Amino acid sequence: MAKTKVLEIEPLTRVEGHGKVSIHLDDKNIVKDARLHIVEFRGFERFIKGRPFWEIPVIVQRLCGICPVSHQLAAAKAMDIIVGAKKITPAAEKMRRLMNYGQIFQSHVLHFFHLCSPDLLFGFDADPKVRNIFGIISKMPDLAVQGVMMRKYGQEIIKATSGKKIHGTGAVPGGVNKNLSIKERDFFLKDIRKMKTWARDALAMARNYTLEHMDVVQNFAAFNSSHLSLVREDGALDLYHGNLRAIDAGGNIIFDQLDYRNYGDYIMEEVRSWSYNKFPFIKSRGHIDGWYRVGPLSRMNTAGFIDVPESQKALEEFKALTRGKPNNMSLAYHWARMIEVLFCIEKIEELLHDHDLQGEDLRVTGDRVEEGVGLVEAPRGTLFHHYRVNEHDQITYCNLIVSSTSNNEAMNRAVTKVAHDHISGKPRITERMLNHVEVAVRAYDPCLSCATHALGQMPLTAELYDADGMLLERKHKDI
Repeated sequence: MAKTKVLEIEPLTRVEGHGKVSIHLDDKNIVKDARLHIVEFRGFERFIKGRPFWEIPVIVQRLCGICPVSHQLAAAKAMDIIVGAKKITPAAEKMRRLMNYGQIFQSHVLHFFHLCSPDLLFGFDADPKVRNIFGIISKMPDLAVQGVMMRKYGQEIIKATSGKKIHGTGAVPGGVNKNLSIKERDFFLKDIRKMKTWARDALAMARNYTLEHMDVVQNFAAFNSSHLSLVREDGALDLYHGNLRAIDAGGNIIFDQLDYRNYGDYIMEEVRSWSYNKFPFIKSRGHIDGWYRVGPLSRMNTAGFIDVPESQKALEEFKALTRGKPNNMSLAYHWARMIEVLFCIEKIEELLHDHDLQGEDLRVTGDRVEEGVGLVEAPRGTLFHHYRVNEHDQITYCNLIVSSTSNNEAMNRAVTKVAHDHISGKPRITERMLNHVEVAVRAYDPCLSCATHALGQMPLTAELYDADGMLLERKHKDI
């Protein structure tokens, strides 16, 4: 029986959450398999059972310290259905949309400037002592300040709409619990031009990197896949509400304008023994071919257009790169992500001039029902929240499909392809190899545990074993 070597990268660095990669090689150092392991277990779907439904938009935010707004909004939308709020008020919907734009704006900026920009600006093979946020601060201080200030702006939007920058309470079943004051509005308007300028600059940086490195981008962790997202009824990009659209790798429609409350008729989840993360797939295509991608890249692929001018122009240029066909290059996520940064700030400016944000009719209720599904587009992709409630107002069922879950198969394929391209057949471990694998995962901006992270130092250790299980080499670095 053939023996294998196992190379482990644990933990992955410059991503949200904890995970590891295992790479299996034969006795000739040829990669046979590679896996991304999600090594934390949260259990939210179980332990919220029995809780009163009105607590859920607050409780489920504890899944994540990076994107709590997304969980708050998805849960609140599900609870809208349960309390009979078939249509929330204009003030409530626009406050929620503003909250969501602030969330996606700050999250995308955090990822681009703090986590992935060292790879793009210094190169995948740069000295790891420089290839980090401190290298950016040292060598490009203005860029570092730009990233910090843009993220701060988005966080202030969240605070104004949700009450706190992290784990707020603004979205409640049937609406929201506050409006936006004139003072708050004016506070954001005074910096809107600067934010738009910086968003344009960030978009140009991501765009230029892609076009100038096409020899890398079109091959690095690039593979065909289906894509899924919410779209508006007219096919426009919509990050807060809409219907589901799925396309295949060639751009053909798998399903379109699907009422997301019926998602269970179209999407299933597979469990594999080596990961706490599930593997969703589209039923009609089966679990082998039905996997799909979500997030900024998928949203650019599925959206017919964007309803604000600068972002629409950026989308047209993005689509022109692949002549209107879906873009299946993992590194193109960065360009797509920055288009959404510009989109969010354009929509924020539009909303700040909307007087509905000062409305006082904030919450509605109707006939109570026992089941609700809520979806939003989170920074990392489409987020599903599904609940059932009993006659005592207690949660009896919960199913969550978080964005990084939908991208699970794609991230595994990205890891496998990069391992084949950069590790297979090579006898020794190098930091360059390790970082190429991590770059592939970082492109998806995963929240691997969708959880608040552990405190303290996290050492990264990679070990290479021979076919008899003997340790050949160990590489270690402290993060």
